[in-house]
Amino acid sequence: MSRIGKQPITIPAKVEVTIDGPKVVVKGPKGQLSRTLSANVIVSQEGGILNVTRRDETRVSRQMHGLSRTLVANMVEGVSQGFKRRLEIQGVGYRAQLQGRNLVLNIGYSHQVNIVPPDGVEFLVETNTNIVVSGYDKEIVGNTAAKIRAVRPPEPYKGKGIRYAGEVVRRKAGKTGKSGKK
Repeated sequence: MSRIGKQPITIPAKVEVTIDGPKVVVKGPKGQLSRTLSANVIVSQEGGILNVTRRDETRVSRQMHGLSRTLVANMVEGVSQGFKRRLEIQGVGYRAQLQGRNLVLNIGYSHQVNIVPPDGVEFLVETNTNIVVSGYDKEIVGNTAAKIRAVRPPEPYKGKGIRYAGEVVRRKAGKTGKSGKK
């Protein structure tokens, strides 16, 4: 039995869940999410609790059990509380700012980099080197944060670039002068 898949999902007070066969729709104060799950799992609602069970004991059903439970739990958490990813910018002269909803990055290129947020995602610039990507869909928030990081990933010699908050960048030693050849 899947340790994650067998855990029940509690539904918060302001969240509505509609189950129509393999399709699950979750509505909450932050928004609405829907997902069609695999036919190998069954989602059932008993009062304020959701349970995800396997249809049979095949390999594919066992694989999809924990994944489906996690996807539904992320939907419930997203529409009730939302998700955030924090990014840090390191480097001399590197900074971020908001222009309307768009994020404008000055990160060492000859031009500014404009990033337009997808629907359901908001940017917040706390200081000019700290960015918060927030939204109710965990997948879109994570992908948007990854796209921002990919604009200038941290380099291993000086550590300059955009990194996730708390990310550790392994540093390399640079060149050490002349090699001693004459």
